[in-house]
Amino acid sequence: MSIVVTGATGKLGRLVVSQLLEKVPAGQITAVVRDRARAAGLADRGVRLAVADYNAPETFDGLFAPGDKVLLISGNEFDKDRVGQHKAVLDAAKAAGVALFAYTSAPGSLTAALADDHRGTEEAILASGVPYVLLRNGWYHENYTEQLAPVLEHGVVAAAAGEGRVSSAARADYAAAAVAVLTGEGHERRTYELGGDEAWSFAEYAAELSRQTGKEIVYRPVSPDELTGILTGAGLPEPFAAVLAGVDASIAKGELVVGSGDLSRLTGRPATPLAESIADALAR
Repeated sequence: MSIVVTGATGKLGRLVVSQLLEKVPAGQITAVVRDRARAAGLADRGVRLAVADYNAPETFDGLFAPGDKVLLISGNEFDKDRVGQHKAVLDAAKAAGVALFAYTSAPGSLTAALADDHRGTEEAILASGVPYVLLRNGWYHENYTEQLAPVLEHGVVAAAAGEGRVSSAARADYAAAAVAVLTGEGHERRTYELGGDEAWSFAEYAAELSRQTGKEIVYRPVSPDELTGILTGAGLPEPFAAVLAGVDASIAKGELVVGSGDLSRLTGRPATPLAESIADALAR
């Protein structure tokens, strides 16, 4: 039996594998990667590597074994058939008779276009009959803290979220939840709504940035169209910029407030506060 993590060289995947290494022997972990060279550090730690590509279903043939626990980290190629990509992994896992198939999805309350592929994948998983766990990850602190340079340069947080609030958490928190599921028992056929312990507004985010930097940072609400323009001007492809603006519109409607407490219950500790992630980002 192996614990198999797809997308293992991505930002979330690396954290999952790193935290798994604290729980189980390296030889029980298989990291699925596109580029073996990028995973050299994982191999050096004793993790088994498997090379496969979501866009090439045949590369998953024979990759899984009966009894494996699999974490499918959702793909990030928004311009491709993500549901089809995910089904390639699902079909191979079903054929192998895996013990558990966990998927990183989106909050059930989210109606933005970003959630469409997740809902399609969830439907395929439920129809497949595999023992599943849906990890409906909320928004990440890092969606904001990794983009601080323009905010600090201009002194403005621009968002199309109105007065909406966000129950975000650190990427490492979501990794810890996945690890708890992959190394624990009794999670079959469960859906977890994951998010931070406290929701925050963009005005509060700007105020916290001001407090920690000593600079005046203000929140400027904009329309979704305006935000799309800002993001495309920063170099994002227009379709993806529109998707992110759609998420902000959902935030304005309260769709990224997650009050289940599932994240802290799974990890056994409080979720990382936004202020802590801001401090970490500023210290880099």
